[in-house]
Amino acid sequence: MIHISNLLHVIGSKQFDKAALGELFLAAKEMEQLASQGGANHFGDKIMCSLFFEASTRTRFSFESAMHRLGGRVIGTENASQFSSAIKGETLEDTIRVVSSYCDLIVMRHTEVGAAQRAAAVSTVPIVNAGDGSGEHPTQALLDLFTIQKELGRIDGLHIVMIGDLTYGRTVHSLSYLLSNYQDVKISFIAPDNARIPVYVKQYLEEKGIVYEETPDLLKVAQTADVFYQTRIQKERFPSIDEYNKAAGKYIIDLPLLDQMRKEALILHPLPRAGEIHADVDADPRAAYFRQAQNGLFMRMAIIEKCLGV
Repeated sequence: MIHISNLLHVIGSKQFDKAALGELFLAAKEMEQLASQGGANHFGDKIMCSLFFEASTRTRFSFESAMHRLGGRVIGTENASQFSSAIKGETLEDTIRVVSSYCDLIVMRHTEVGAAQRAAAVSTVPIVNAGDGSGEHPTQALLDLFTIQKELGRIDGLHIVMIGDLTYGRTVHSLSYLLSNYQDVKISFIAPDNARIPVYVKQYLEEKGIVYEETPDLLKVAQTADVFYQTRIQKERFPSIDEYNKAAGKYIIDLPLLDQMRKEALILHPLPRAGEIHADVDADPRAAYFRQAQNGLFMRMAIIEKCLGV
């Protein structure tokens, strides 16, 4: 086993430095091998709670599968907003105080920015942030970065294009923070006017010396970029249907755009998609989003190992 130092909580991407990321990548590679062998009984005496106040498929299933692959057990709910005491008016803090007495690890998704930090402040077990509103989604960004490293063999020196809903896209925020650990990275942000990257993300990149640009021209950057990180325009997060309609359908990856991309480029998407990548792109070897989703299992196995220890 690769013995990696324990994490108390996984709250946001800023808590990881380059050395920790390298450690996680090595652990995720080991977890991939372990999963191919059917898993192991590392945590037969441990229970993970998946506490999801917001809809999820890949994140919840990959975390639960990861825990099962490691020999642990899982309790939880996929709709804690309706099927927990939250509907009775219980505070998040009280929910966490109680639930943390029933398990050894809590993986939580919540609708509110900062909810994971609030949970960590009162929990007696590790909290893993599986998405907090439009704030962060650190484990998604970790698997995204792992996919880039795995597919391209490096992260230093890459030109990465982030497309779509960059205002409410928590995966974009978390990935931007992680990329700030690397050298000579350039980020191009491409979004509708009402879905641009937040000022606080740009300020963080500036503090870290990361070169970035905001541009409306996807075709122009397509000819030089190494990674295309496409995201869904999140209808549920926009303040009105009119604002959503202003952003929807503006930037789409299709076969004509593929013709403009470099042969070694990589196309990623945190999924689910809603028309922003055409299905006829799926057969192209540069389309890595389903491989990316599979990598989520390996990275989340590594995160559980890091949180629970071996």
